[in-house]
Amino acid sequence: MHSELVASRSADPRDSRESRESRNGGTPHLDAVSLGIIEQLQEDGRRPYAAIGKAVGLSEAAVRQRVQKLLDQGVMQIVAVTDPLTVGFRRQAMVGVHVEGDVESVADALSAMSECEYVVMTAGSFDLMVEIVCEDDDHLLEVINKHMRAIPGVRSTESFVYLKLKKQTYMWGTR
Repeated sequence: MHSELVASRSADPRDSRESRESRNGGTPHLDAVSLGIIEQLQEDGRRPYAAIGKAVGLSEAAVRQRVQKLLDQGVMQIVAVTDPLTVGFRRQAMVGVHVEGDVESVADALSAMSECEYVVMTAGSFDLMVEIVCEDDDHLLEVINKHMRAIPGVRSTESFVYLKLKKQTYMWGTR
């Protein structure tokens, strides 16, 4: 198990804060120092604030304040990312969902399910893509057949069962 960090920001750091916020729903402005802190934590989510401070040119206290602000604003979260197999989850699948009616209400219902780790609204063949992590095939069948398909608005599902997990990282940096 290792710590990873998930972070988001606007695409072009040269854009003005105002134009970025209007385009992305008020996402906080991230300066070069905040981006540097995020990158440091993505490399090692347990890196000491003093070491991060040396890398970005701030004191340990200033880094601690910046990290807390980034966490409070929902810009990032620091989490342990596990290999599902080693913690008892033997079956993963990506499920494409076709929806009739309100896609957001179906996405909300799926998001409330503990087995659904990733729910995204898409443009293309499916209205939603949902990653499911289950204990075994019987659990996967129960989740899809008895829970997902029972949600009002779910028209059909298509399952893509994972045979082997080759890569799972959250190291895209702050490009």
